[in-house]
Amino acid sequence: MGTELKRAVVLLSGGLDSTTVLAIAKSEGYEPYALSFSYGQRHSWELTAAERVASAIGVAEHRVAQIDLRVFGGSALTADIAVPKGRDTAEMSHGIPITYVPARNTIFLSFALAWAEVLGSSDVFIGVNALDYSGYPDCRPEYIAAYEKMANLATKAGVEGRQRLTIHTPLLQLTKAQIIARGLALGVDYALTSSCYDPGPEGKPCGQCDSCLLRQKGFRENGLEDPLSR
Repeated sequence: MGTELKRAVVLLSGGLDSTTVLAIAKSEGYEPYALSFSYGQRHSWELTAAERVASAIGVAEHRVAQIDLRVFGGSALTADIAVPKGRDTAEMSHGIPITYVPARNTIFLSFALAWAEVLGSSDVFIGVNALDYSGYPDCRPEYIAAYEKMANLATKAGVEGRQRLTIHTPLLQLTKAQIIARGLALGVDYALTSSCYDPGPEGKPCGQCDSCLLRQKGFRENGLEDPLSR
């Protein structure tokens, strides 16, 4: 008889980082349950990418949670605010950019926590990164540690001793170039992904937002061309 795989909830945006995380979770022997969000984002093309990625890598189930953060706005991704373009690395590393969505990772992790409890899982994977992370406060290691501590006080399964949640952050201390190298070693097809903050109507990346520029830099440092640039 085969060994039963451990279930894990994997937050999957359809972008480069979350796709790599899904491949890592699967390579480590987890049975992945992919969770994406339709949250009112202007770049909803990423949900199409998430479907492609989930199908290509293989998941036990892929769900898309419907929430609408446009009710709060406050971000270039959820309100009528221009997405910054053409910024250099120094500009990106200064301050928290307007593409930050207030409390997004806290909201997403809470949904993941709920589904993990229902699945009987103690493992959640998220693609946060503390190096090429564009200044987002909810991508820092101290935030993840604090959330994990809170989460283990928050559920019936935790109180009853049936769940000890671990939030896995395999990309936390990797550069974008290292993330891409890891994914390629696992056979990830990055042509399936979508990273742009302001894509065209057919999903074509703008090539100038922070996310596009960081992605292009990561491929260049691996001596490669971004497959979405061809």
